[in-house]
Amino acid sequence: MTVLTVRDLVPAALRQWWTDAGFYPGRTLWELFAAHAAAHPQRIAVIDDDGEISYARLSEAALRLAGALRRAGVAPGEVVAVQMPNGWRPVAVDLAAAAIGAVVLPYPVGRGRRDTLTLLRRSRAAVAVVAHKVGDHRYADALEALRPELPDLRTVLVAGADGPDSLESWLADGPPLEAPVDVSASAPARILVSSGSEAAPKMIVYSHDALAGGRGAFIAALHHGDEPMRNLFLVPLASSFGSSGSAVTIARHGGTLLAQSRFDAVRALELIDRHRPYLVFGVPTMFAMMLDHPRMAHTDTSSLRAVVAGGSRIDPATVDACRNRFGTAFVNCYGSADGVNCTTDPLDPPQAVYDAVGRPNPAVAAIRVVGDDGIDVPPGQVGEIWGLGPMSPLCYVDPEFDQRYRTDGGWVRTGDLGQVDDDGFLHVVGRRNEIIIRGGRNLSPVEVELLVAQHPAVRQVACVGVPDRLMGERMAVCIAVRDGQPSLTLTELAGYLTEVHGLEHAKLPERLAVFDALPLSPAGKVDKRWLREQLAGQADQ
Repeated sequence: MTVLTVRDLVPAALRQWWTDAGFYPGRTLWELFAAHAAAHPQRIAVIDDDGEISYARLSEAALRLAGALRRAGVAPGEVVAVQMPNGWRPVAVDLAAAAIGAVVLPYPVGRGRRDTLTLLRRSRAAVAVVAHKVGDHRYADALEALRPELPDLRTVLVAGADGPDSLESWLADGPPLEAPVDVSASAPARILVSSGSEAAPKMIVYSHDALAGGRGAFIAALHHGDEPMRNLFLVPLASSFGSSGSAVTIARHGGTLLAQSRFDAVRALELIDRHRPYLVFGVPTMFAMMLDHPRMAHTDTSSLRAVVAGGSRIDPATVDACRNRFGTAFVNCYGSADGVNCTTDPLDPPQAVYDAVGRPNPAVAAIRVVGDDGIDVPPGQVGEIWGLGPMSPLCYVDPEFDQRYRTDGGWVRTGDLGQVDDDGFLHVVGRRNEIIIRGGRNLSPVEVELLVAQHPAVRQVACVGVPDRLMGERMAVCIAVRDGQPSLTLTELAGYLTEVHGLEHAKLPERLAVFDALPLSPAGKVDKRWLREQLAGQADQ
């Protein structure tokens, strides 16, 4: 048995105060979902590529899977890793794990063997649920090749396959779980994955309370209606942004979740037109692609109350285009898997959305802006953004990150720079780390730099983000070649990264710049600011 080791970095008295104040429902995700399923069994829970599934059918499937997992020996606190496209099946896995007190570790389709090995090995996952095949990539075969390096992995379920170890057979066959396992709402429920500024992904452990209470309050503040929620998630449900799908939209609020297996602008517009969501969650790139498609002109968007954009900054022109073409409010969402969140309100004035990411919501996360000395800076001054509130996670899977990103009082150090204006709005003005945000996905330049540096022809390397209208940023790799070695092309470098190191395609650099020597700052480090400015200037020419 490989139970996840956790520690709560938030003081117990503060957690208790949030409970007494009503910020926490005090029930597990399964208990919350089961209450909704009993109250409205025929309400549609999920709409996906396969159609619709009701609360009653979803409950039945989740209980059968929970029963099968218990008979397979999965114990409370053990980790169930999940890599599947969006749909009702990963939602059922989430709920089944909650029913037996297991901890879900979802990570999106597209993460390759390097991340899979890192995540499953460091979390000591006991079960993995993976897609048989998505596009040309065979995820089940790739995981099977890694099993000798994953001694804690006892069970692998394959979605979309045949046989006794297929997810579909476990969902449909065998007796359901007779009674949910008795676990506390303060127990771990989910691990969110963030690339952050590290070469390897960070894993952040959240309790049932933090998901249902803190993140639940974040979504509730955007709803502005008495009807059950109808939320369309364009982002992967396995992402941090998408974690408000099964845990919040369904388990906490008893709403309807709309999703597609992979983002497609036409399909997204068809879902809006036909199934009438109230809120749409995506990254700016997705909204830009939808706005540019001819189908937009023939889409009925009258059901929408807001489009909610996260993942990267968005320019005012695109904000205005979203407002005008979707005919609804635009919401800026700032947050991270590490435990910070701040959003504008659908009722905020337009200018606030151009320049700010909202006022902090104490039911979600309080925000501090602090100087290098750890003391809050006055309004209008720039400092590092820290967050602490009911959505705060328990800890990182790796204790070394606790020391780096959490304070003694439980505050999360984001590494982002911001300021608060006189009206209480938070403005994000930059990043201390150098994460490249491409289409809403965080890319770590450190990871790519470490791999490129191993190429025998490379003497120096630095990866920087270059502004891009569609994707927000694209990764450029800057190199200096060793004397006597032939120069590299972008295609050759991409082949090296994928074939030799197994780097997934989504992380590959999209521009290559070759220099005689990379410029150095006065401190002796590679001057990335100069590189960014040079490459951005070339893009403008």
